[in-house]
Amino acid sequence: MAKRGGRKERLAQRAAKPIFDPCPPGQVGGAYAPLSHDDLARIYQTALKLLDQLGLGDVPDRLRRDLLAIGARQDARGRICFPPALVEDAIDQAAKSFVLHGRDPNRSIEVGGDKVYFGTGGAAVQTLDLESGLYRPSTLGDLHDFTRLQDVLPNVSWFTRCCVATDVPDIFDLDVNTVFALIKNTTKPTATSFTLGAHVAPIVKMLDIAAGGEGAFSKRPFVKAHISPMISPMRYGEDAVEVVYECIRHNIPISCITAAQAGATAPATLAGFLAQSLAETLGALLMVHAICPGYPMIFSNWPLVIDLRTGAFSGGSGETALLNAASAQLSNWLGLPSGVACSMTDAKAIDAQYGMEKGMTSLAAALAGGNLIYESSGMTASLLGASFEGFILDDEMHSNTYRALRGIEVSEENLGFEAICAAVLGEGHFLGGAQTLSAMERDYFYPSLADRDDPRTWAENGAMDAWTRAKHKAQEILATHHPTYLSAAQEREIRAQFNILGP
Repeated sequence: MAKRGGRKERLAQRAAKPIFDPCPPGQVGGAYAPLSHDDLARIYQTALKLLDQLGLGDVPDRLRRDLLAIGARQDARGRICFPPALVEDAIDQAAKSFVLHGRDPNRSIEVGGDKVYFGTGGAAVQTLDLESGLYRPSTLGDLHDFTRLQDVLPNVSWFTRCCVATDVPDIFDLDVNTVFALIKNTTKPTATSFTLGAHVAPIVKMLDIAAGGEGAFSKRPFVKAHISPMISPMRYGEDAVEVVYECIRHNIPISCITAAQAGATAPATLAGFLAQSLAETLGALLMVHAICPGYPMIFSNWPLVIDLRTGAFSGGSGETALLNAASAQLSNWLGLPSGVACSMTDAKAIDAQYGMEKGMTSLAAALAGGNLIYESSGMTASLLGASFEGFILDDEMHSNTYRALRGIEVSEENLGFEAICAAVLGEGHFLGGAQTLSAMERDYFYPSLADRDDPRTWAENGAMDAWTRAKHKAQEILATHHPTYLSAAQEREIRAQFNILGP
C-alpha cells in the first residue's frame, strides 16, 4: 500500500494555484437588470430634457467657448444647454472600449463591453492600524504599504490610491508623492487624482522617467486620472475641468466621476436620482467631446446614498446596491465604459456588518455588469477608513463573485448522463470518479481564508476569526514583499527633481 503524503504536503498542494483558475477577473456581467427597457428609456429621456431645458451652470470660460463651438447654446440665465442631437452625437463618438495599461503589459486590462473588473478608489483619511485595531490618521507610509500589499492580490485589477497621506500638507508634494508610491510599488494599471491642472505636466515628467524617457509615458499611459468635473446639482467645477484639459493634453485616460448624494445634492427618489446623475455624467462626456471627440473616458456614474435621518453617508445600504447596479445597467445600455462604486461598507470593524454590506453591494454591481467597480477593496467606515485586513478579505470575496459571474457551463459532457449511470449502478457515489476529478479544479474555487473546518478542528487551531486570519496574511505580505519596480537610477533621477518624502 502506497504511503500517503504528509499533512504539510497536502496543505501545500491545496494552497497552490490550480492549473485552471476557476474564477479569473474579467468575467461577464449583465444578468441582473433592475431596470426594464422602458425604465431605461424614460430615465434617459429625462436626462436629455434636463440637459436641454435646464442645462449646466458654472461653466468655465474656456469650456464655454468649446461647448458653444460644437453646438451647445447659452440661455438667458447663462447656463449652457445641450440639444438632444448633440448629446447623442457625443455618445455615438465616445470611446466604447480601451486598454488600461499596466507597466507590466501582462497586467493590462481592456475596459468596456460586458467584462467586470474590481479595483480601488477612495480618499480615506484614516487607516485601521494593523497592530492596535483602531483608526489613526493615514500616512504616506500607509499608502506605500497599501500599494505593495495589493500588488500581490490577483483580484485588484487596477490600483487607485485608497488613502490620503495626511502627513503631507503641501498639495503639490501630496500629488507627487502619491504617484511615486504607485510607480514604486506596483506594475498594475494605476490611477491618481490631480489637485490642480498645473500639477499634471511636472508629474508626467516623473512618469516619463519611470517609462524610459521623455515622451514615453504618453505613448503608453499606465496611470489614469480620477476627476470629478461635475458638482451636483448640475454644474461644473472649474479646477477639475482644468485638470481634464491637462490630462487630455498629456494623453492620460480619465475617469469622470459624478458622485451625487440622494436627498442632498440629487433627488431622494431613486428614479429622479438616476436621471439627474445620468445628465451630469453626460455633461462630463460632452465636455470631453468638445475637447477631443472619442477620448478614452470611463463613464463613472456613482450613486451615493445618505441616511436621510442623520445626513450621514451610507455606503453599505441596499439602496446603494440597487442604484449602482442600475447605474451600470444605464451606462452599458448606452454602450459606454461603465464605472460604479460598491463595497463601501459603513462598518468600522471587520465584522458581520462588514461582510454583509460588502458582499451584497459588490455582487449586485458585478451581476449588473459594471465594467470597473471602484472602492471594492479595503474601504471601511463609509469611505473614511482603509484596512489592510480588508484588502485580504475582499480579494477572496471577489474570487467568489467572479465564480458566480462565470455561471454554469451546460454541455453533453457536463450533464454527465453516463457518469450518473456508472455511479448509480456501480459504487453508489461520485467520489474519485473521472468527472469529479476533472470538475474539482475546473468548476470550484477553494478559499485560503474562509474557514471550512469542523468546530473541533477550528478550536484546536486557535479559534481564529476572519479578522485575525486576514491580519496575519497582511503582516506576512508586508514583511516579505518589497518590490523594486523602479531602478536605482530611476529613483535617483526622480528624487533629484522632486521632493520625495517617506520611504
